Amino acid sequence: MSALTEARHRITPEDYGSDLAGASILVIDDEPGMRNFLLKTLEPRVKRIEMAASADEASAKLDEHHFDLVILDNVMPNKTGLEWVLEQRRLGFLADTILITAYADLETAIAALRAGVSDFVLKPFRANQIVSAVARTLDRKYLRRDNTLLRHELNSDPQSGRLLGTSDVMSEVRAMLKKLAPLPTPVLFTGASGTGKELAARHLHQLSDRAARPFVTINCAAIAPDHIAEELFGINGPGDDLKPGLFLLADGGTLFLDEIAQMPEQAQAALLRALDDQRVRPIGAEREFPLNLRLLFATNANLEEAVEQGRFRADLYHRMNVVRIHMPPLKDRSEDITELAALFIGQFSTTLGLPALELSAETLLKMRRYDWPGNVRELKNLIERSVILGEFPPEFDGDSRVTGARAMENLDDVVQRHILRILDLCGGNRAEAARRLGVSRKTIDRKVAVWEG
Repeated sequence: MSALTEARHRITPEDYGSDLAGASILVIDDEPGMRNFLLKTLEPRVKRIEMAASADEASAKLDEHHFDLVILDNVMPNKTGLEWVLEQRRLGFLADTILITAYADLETAIAALRAGVSDFVLKPFRANQIVSAVARTLDRKYLRRDNTLLRHELNSDPQSGRLLGTSDVMSEVRAMLKKLAPLPTPVLFTGASGTGKELAARHLHQLSDRAARPFVTINCAAIAPDHIAEELFGINGPGDDLKPGLFLLADGGTLFLDEIAQMPEQAQAALLRALDDQRVRPIGAEREFPLNLRLLFATNANLEEAVEQGRFRADLYHRMNVVRIHMPPLKDRSEDITELAALFIGQFSTTLGLPALELSAETLLKMRRYDWPGNVRELKNLIERSVILGEFPPEFDGDSRVTGARAMENLDDVVQRHILRILDLCGGNRAEAARRLGVSRKTIDRKVAVWEG
């Protein structure tokens, strides 16, 4: 067995994690032997690897495909590897770079740092050295990306939690999300504020094959209009320093644009081009970058009305509105209030270190009769405030009580007892009981059938 074969067998993908296995790499070297060596070493361990024998061939490949990493020889015909890197920086260059060279003098090292080269590998090198350098560079690359996305996530203050509810309308939403999960189709989420549009988008992302990649949320109303294009698409700044936007940072994952009706007109045009071409050009860059993204949108505004009034582009609206999912208001899914309220009580009593608030059947009845104009967000805020104060406000308070912990453990019992009590008050009239409870007659029939069966 040759030394190369032995080295390849000693190195396994598990040694370096999923970043290496999911990477796309471009190798630039005019020597066929070196290209063949790198191909045999890296191809079994990465998602995609392509070869270029010259700087011109490499430039053409960068125009067509996105690469996470470029490995290039510093000594090539016509121009050095560093000269090529600097040239690409001016055009817009996103990939991290490893320079392979036989000379490690201080002048070359300083020039490489100024050009933005990520690492050196000195010739001659073994297979495990180049694999280690690639894995190390990718680790740093994705650590920078994750830190940037984490700061963005913290600043955007996303609503956290799970997509809860077993009502008929929420079951329909879940079924549609499951059907859409394997597809790349854009989805437009509509519904009033607080109905859980972002939670539904996150749920769709988790069901898809992109679940291990980033889920990036952008609130279009929270970014200054003159900065939104830079935030989304990136900018080729001073010194040809390319700052990738959220479109490129979310590569391979899902991008969720909330409050899309608030996007400025100029950014709408750029977004339409990105949707149509699946490419994005950072501000000031000459190169466009291919996109590998699932795009999701949300709005609580009437987009058809915005189009009629000229505040939103009709072509962008039709491009986004391939599949629409309407998130129902809480008043239309009041049978989910028991589950939601009990969950929020448990969450806030734990995080705040306060006693679990008692939840009574009378309180549940009053909650179901309330219209909840702020939807689930209003319910969550009410529970948090009530846990802090140690009691519900008078309009929701009741006398027949069970603890929040017991409610969480025995939700079905609470629901059954409450529905049967209302049915008894209505003389067994299921239609009237459904009206008082704020649920459909079908829901009452289904639950009674389960209890009687």
